[in-house]
Amino acid sequence: MYPSRQAPPLILVADDEPDMRLLLRRMLELHDFEVLEAKDGIECTQMALVARPDVIVLDVMMPDISGFEVARKLRGDGSLAWTPILMVTGLTATADKIRGLEAGADDFISKPFNGSELITRIRSLLRLKQIHDESERRNEDLERMQIELEQQSKTLRRVLLRYMSPAIVDTMLSDPTQNLKLGGATLRVTVLLADIRGFMTFSDQRSAQEVLYVLNTLWTSLVPIIFDHKGTFDKYIGDAILSFYGAPTSLGDDAYRAVCTALTMQKKFEELRGSMPILSELGLGIGLVTGNAVVGNAGSEQVMDYTVIGHPPNTAQRLQEIAGKGQTIICDETYTAVKDQVIVRALPPLDIRGRKEPLQAYELLGLA
Repeated sequence: MYPSRQAPPLILVADDEPDMRLLLRRMLELHDFEVLEAKDGIECTQMALVARPDVIVLDVMMPDISGFEVARKLRGDGSLAWTPILMVTGLTATADKIRGLEAGADDFISKPFNGSELITRIRSLLRLKQIHDESERRNEDLERMQIELEQQSKTLRRVLLRYMSPAIVDTMLSDPTQNLKLGGATLRVTVLLADIRGFMTFSDQRSAQEVLYVLNTLWTSLVPIIFDHKGTFDKYIGDAILSFYGAPTSLGDDAYRAVCTALTMQKKFEELRGSMPILSELGLGIGLVTGNAVVGNAGSEQVMDYTVIGHPPNTAQRLQEIAGKGQTIICDETYTAVKDQVIVRALPPLDIRGRKEPLQAYELLGLA
């Protein structure tokens, strides 16, 4: 039984002497090999290209072209480059054997030969071919898997780019096994929550098409600002958007980039109001909070959300609720991180649900 082929191994015998071909056929068929015969080098080359034998038993001294030349031609064809060639020769000089090896032969057997030795050498060559074929199959499987993984990576990258800047996506994909699993870590982040002021009244007075048109127009203009400042988009919350800075990796200036995002958003919103009368009664209120939060993938294996959990997003919501149209309110920790880079107005201490002590907050006016 030969595991490398469902059918018996196919042996191509090339010899210009009919008696020798007959002898080889009988020896090989006695051991359950399938045999093809070629009467010369030209026919051997043609049959090998069509039949793709498992082993070629090749006589050296043939008319027209010698076994050496046939071996060179076969090795020049990529599909036969690894087909074992056993040269049968009456030549005994070492130089002739070297010439055969250089032409592409894998083994030699000298005339007159012993039948058992012939079969043993062929079986040895078949084992080597089987090892090579299995290796080729594994390489093909690995190449196919690599292509599939690259395609999956490209698809995953396109999805992640909807939520994160390219730099952060690269960080996430540098170790997807670790970074794209359920769970997370406690990290220091700055959370930004921006809400459209006056939108509830606006939506009650407008058609569904108008409401979605305005929302989509605003988000199309404002969300890219998050990515421009290397922030991580978390989610849409009705007429609000949540983003954070400092995860999955901190860039060292996370609070400052969040502040710049808020100022740029406010400026962009005012530009849109100036060009779209439908926005005249609307404004943007933003809350910014810095602190330790749990950041990671929450949900299930089927649906997960890379999000931020803890007091920073909760407190950012409270500050955003207090902020008026066009106003950005930041917490004391955010102010401490950027105090030399911003202009602010201190607000009276705020009573925030969930906090025992009043929160010192500041209205963000601009960059210093």
